Amino acid sequence: MSNINEPDRLELQVKLKQKAAESAVDFVQSGMVLGLGTGSTTRFALEYIGLRIKTGQLRDIVGIPSSFQTEKIAKELGIPLTNFDEHQEIDLTIDGADEVDLHLNLIKGGGGALLREKILAQSSRRNIIIVDEHKLSPKLGTHWPLPVELIPFAIKPVANYITSLGAKIILRKKNDGSTYTTDQNNFILDCNFGPISNPEELALKLCNRAGIVEHGLFLGLATEVIVATENGIRHIMREK
Repeated sequence: MSNINEPDRLELQVKLKQKAAESAVDFVQSGMVLGLGTGSTTRFALEYIGLRIKTGQLRDIVGIPSSFQTEKIAKELGIPLTNFDEHQEIDLTIDGADEVDLHLNLIKGGGGALLREKILAQSSRRNIIIVDEHKLSPKLGTHWPLPVELIPFAIKPVANYITSLGAKIILRKKNDGSTYTTDQNNFILDCNFGPISNPEELALKLCNRAGIVEHGLFLGLATEVIVATENGIRHIMREK
């Protein structure tokens, strides 16, 4: 981004998030089952969906939320909710990301909802990721640590294991200093690997470790990424 002061930069980021969210909602059609992501950018998408339902532009929409937070917001905005008992396949998921690489692989989990977000992504026919341009990165891990969700019982052995893989780890805390817990009452380790040269290999090592519930590497799951830039909207499709 251009050299601007901090308040103006933050205001610009908000506007970019809004533009990306609105562009994604343009792909929502009446009758769809939606996956509803979590985070500040996705919040704008929820607001646009709610408004279009209220004005009659969208009808017969139902959503599956990725977190208690998103569930609460969706209810407040008048978005009807459903679950996997009623619908096993999602037409379209709209979600954000913490980092996006050149192949549209993602790091997610900054908002703590990585487990449910990945379930939604894997159950969706189409996954639209909305970001502003500063989330783009040549390699995952360049600008953002990798969140790893684990059961509290396994905190010590999992922490030692991830450290042995070369990461510097921090147990996520709340603002009051207490340990952060997910909607599933698990812990999150924020793991700084630096730029990750082989995310597929790392994902496999993490998946094979007992005690790890899920990790924030979303590989091959985004069908497209909508990027809001100072010069307009970029719509990047995954190469087939």
